[in-house]
Amino acid sequence: MSKIQYSRSIPVRHEVDVFVAGGGPAGVAAAVFAARMGASVYLAEASGAFGGAATNMLIPAFMKFTSGDLFLAEGVGREVHTYLKEKSPESYRPYCPNSIPVEILKLCYDDMMSECGAKFSFFTSVLDVITADGRIDSVICSAKEGLFAVKAKIVIDCTGDADLCARAGADCRKGDEETGEVMASTLCGLWEGADFDRAKKPQRERLEDAFRDGVFTNIDRHLPGMWQIKERVTGSNVGHIYGVDGTDSDSMTGAMVAARKQLREYRRYYREYVEGYEETELVISAAQIGIRESRRVMCDYVMTLDDFMKRASFEDEIGRYSYPVDIHSGTNDDAGYKKFATEHEKLRYKSGESYGIPYRALTVKGFDNLLVAGRCISADRYMQSSVRVMPGCYITGQACGAAAAMAALADTGVRGIDVHALQGNLVRLGAYLPSYHE
Repeated sequence: MSKIQYSRSIPVRHEVDVFVAGGGPAGVAAAVFAARMGASVYLAEASGAFGGAATNMLIPAFMKFTSGDLFLAEGVGREVHTYLKEKSPESYRPYCPNSIPVEILKLCYDDMMSECGAKFSFFTSVLDVITADGRIDSVICSAKEGLFAVKAKIVIDCTGDADLCARAGADCRKGDEETGEVMASTLCGLWEGADFDRAKKPQRERLEDAFRDGVFTNIDRHLPGMWQIKERVTGSNVGHIYGVDGTDSDSMTGAMVAARKQLREYRRYYREYVEGYEETELVISAAQIGIRESRRVMCDYVMTLDDFMKRASFEDEIGRYSYPVDIHSGTNDDAGYKKFATEHEKLRYKSGESYGIPYRALTVKGFDNLLVAGRCISADRYMQSSVRVMPGCYITGQACGAAAAMAALADTGVRGIDVHALQGNLVRLGAYLPSYHE
């Protein structure tokens, strides 16, 4: 591959205490908590809306906010949950808990970000990073009007794919470290026409019949299914595309083309084989395929399956979470599906159980002013598959926001803050930290 040299002078458009890359659930939580702590904040989001997977990938449900009896995603998670329940109560009836009314969620995030005072811009991507002596000196962004730089005392990567950390040269891992396998991806969508008075049977009940009848190109036995969002409206999480590298545009391009074709097969399956879905029709598929796993950033502590099994607690704990291990198979075969099904059934908690998340899993190794939040925090594949969902992202995002504000305002690095004081600030801002005592 030939190369060219390219250089130019660009303006420094923002000089702030805290820069947040990415406006998904982790990024919004980080920006909101940092701003509420009194820091100046700028957030860059590549799409035209906050929300990440929920709004751009149309993931239909948040997954668990609670441990069964305790609301773990207190803080930003509670605020979002309450907002949606008040503005879209039909989406929170008993048979569709935690489903996502996409347009209401977009408004929720717009309101939160506007009210907290953080600066932000859509259609703005992180292009590169300039580092010096273990610090992020500048972040180079690309927008419609051209390139510009951001200078910030503390930088938080909430891109999901660890794009900023990777460009800075941080130690990142991807997928299974022996085989390179990553979890399968899914193109979600919004559908109309389901009759929920009759849609009572399990959605996967007649999969084997459909396989025998040649409905599907791929014999994929893993079917998360449809979530009811409103009357006759569902959000789909159906169909896997295998071997998708979420950090490679060519790989994602091929995945989008294949996934859109595959949704036609699921349309036929639901209309011909699943009671209550005979008139269901795909209204729109997501603008981006849902990536469950790409890079994981190595921080001062790597969370592991052992932490999950021990229901671990940490001295520097910044939150607790409770979602099961959920590694979607990266191979389309019976062995892969059986492994997923076995782990997903066994590696889960009883009501009231949870694991702690340490601050050290957010402080990026080798950098003094860089934090990471969301699905690319420092974890092995097992733990990543649990903490990656949206309520977990709220928890790590708001912790990074509060820590970044403290470090910036004290003019110190991310390891120079008093973690006990951080925990106190998180509790003051609404987070759930049962181990904290003044």
